[in-house]
Amino acid sequence: MAKAPSTIYFVSLGCPKNRVDSEVMVGVADGNGFEIVDDPSKASVIVVNTCGFIGNAKKESIDTIFEMASYKEQGSCKRLVVAGCLSQRHPQEMAAEMPEVDHFLGSSDMLRLREILDGKGDRMMVGNPAQWVLQASDPRALTTGRASAYLKIAEGCNRTCSFCVIPQLRGKQRSRQVPDVVEEARKLIDQGVFEINLVSQDTIAYGRDLPKDGRPVLADVIQQVADLPGLRWLRIHYLYPEALDDRLLDLLANHPTVLPYIDMPLQHAADGMLRRMRRGHGGDRIRRTVERLREAVPGLVFRTAFIVGHPGETEEEFKELCDFVQWAEFDRVGVFRYSDEDSSLSATLDHKVPARTAEARHRRLMALQRKIAHKKNKALVGQTVEVIVEGVSDEHEYVMMGRHRGQAPEIDGQVYLSEGEARPGELRRVQIVDASDYDLVGEILDEPALVAAPAPRPIKAGNGRVSLAVLR
Repeated sequence: MAKAPSTIYFVSLGCPKNRVDSEVMVGVADGNGFEIVDDPSKASVIVVNTCGFIGNAKKESIDTIFEMASYKEQGSCKRLVVAGCLSQRHPQEMAAEMPEVDHFLGSSDMLRLREILDGKGDRMMVGNPAQWVLQASDPRALTTGRASAYLKIAEGCNRTCSFCVIPQLRGKQRSRQVPDVVEEARKLIDQGVFEINLVSQDTIAYGRDLPKDGRPVLADVIQQVADLPGLRWLRIHYLYPEALDDRLLDLLANHPTVLPYIDMPLQHAADGMLRRMRRGHGGDRIRRTVERLREAVPGLVFRTAFIVGHPGETEEEFKELCDFVQWAEFDRVGVFRYSDEDSSLSATLDHKVPARTAEARHRRLMALQRKIAHKKNKALVGQTVEVIVEGVSDEHEYVMMGRHRGQAPEIDGQVYLSEGEARPGELRRVQIVDASDYDLVGEILDEPALVAAPAPRPIKAGNGRVSLAVLR
C-alpha cells in the first residue's frame, strides 16, 4: 500500500511580497510530495510566514505563532516552522523565547524549506537577505485563485526613510532581469492568470541596481509583460513619489493592458514631517506629482498611504495633511499609526506623539477619506464595468463577489453581485446598481464572459460557498 503523503499548512501574514514568498514555499512543499491542507489540526508541518514591519504586524505574527504552536499538542503537528521578516529581524530572541518552534527561516530562505521537509534542516536557518532573488525557475503555487497573481520584480530597498526597517530586513535592492520577469509572467498566464499585479518594495527604482550597460527601466519591464498574449490587466504597486518619465505615463494612459491605477505611498504632505521622515522631497513636489498623474492619465485610480503620529508631528502639520487629502481626493487611502521600531532613526527622535493623539488623528483622517471614497463610488452607479468574479462572499452566502479594474486584490473593496450566474475566475460585464463607502453592488449582464473561467461548473449566488484554496 502506498504511503499517505505528509500534510502541511501555511499561514501568510503581511504584504503581497510576503504572499509571493509563501507561494514559493508552497511550491517547495508540493514538489516534495506534501499535501497542502486548509485545516491546521490536520497538518504534520505548519509554516508561519511572518511580518515584522510595524508593531501591530509583529503582534499579529507572534500571536499566530503561539496559536499554531497549540496544534503540536492538540493536533497532528510534529514540526512548526517560522519564516519571514520577524525571524529575520529577531532570530536569537525568538529562538530563546519560543521553544515550541522547531525551525526558523529568514526573509530570503524560502527554498531552504526543502531541507526541513527532507529532515535535514537545523533549527536556526536565518540567512543573509541579500543572497536571494526570486527566479522564474523557482517553484511556486498560486494561492490567489487562477485569475490573478502578484509578480515580484525586485527584492530589497535602497531608500533611507527614517521610520522604515525594510532595508535591514530585506537588504539592498536587487532587480530581476527583464527576461526572467517576462518568463514568470508567461508561466502565470499559461496557468490561466489574466490579472498580474507588479510588486516590489520600491518599484519606481526598478533596474537602477543593474549594470549600466543596457540597464532596463520600469517602463521596459511593464511594456514587455503587458504585451504578452492572454494578459488582460496589469497593475503597478508601490511607486515612490518622484519624477515619472513620459514613457511610463504613456503606458498608464494608453496601453490597453496597463491599468490606469497607481499605488504610491506618500506618507505625509507637510514639509517638516517629510524632512523628519527623510523622504527626500517636500509637499510641493508631491502636489506636482499628483497633478501630473491626474492630467496625464485619464480615469486614473490613485491609491496612497499615510502615517500619522510620527515623532514631531504637530497639529498644524496634521491639518496640512488633511487639507492635502481633501484637495487631492484620492480614490483609496490607507492610514497607519506610527509605532517605534528598534533600529529605525525615527525611534530615536524626540517629541513623541501620545498614542491617544495618534489614534484620534487616524480616526479623523479616515473619516475624511470615507466621505471622498463614498462620493467616488456613488459616481459609478449606473455604469457598466468589467469584474473578475472571485466566488461567493464570505459575509453573504447568497451573494457572489468580485473586483473591477480599479480594485486591487484584498485591499480595495469588492463588487457584490446580487443577480446573475457566473463562475469564479470569469471576467464579466457588470452594471453597478448601488454603492457604499468602500464596496459596490452590481448585476451581471446576461452575455458571454469576456474571459472564460477554468472552473468545471457554474456557481449561482446562494447555491454554495467557494473557499480560497491553494491552487497547483
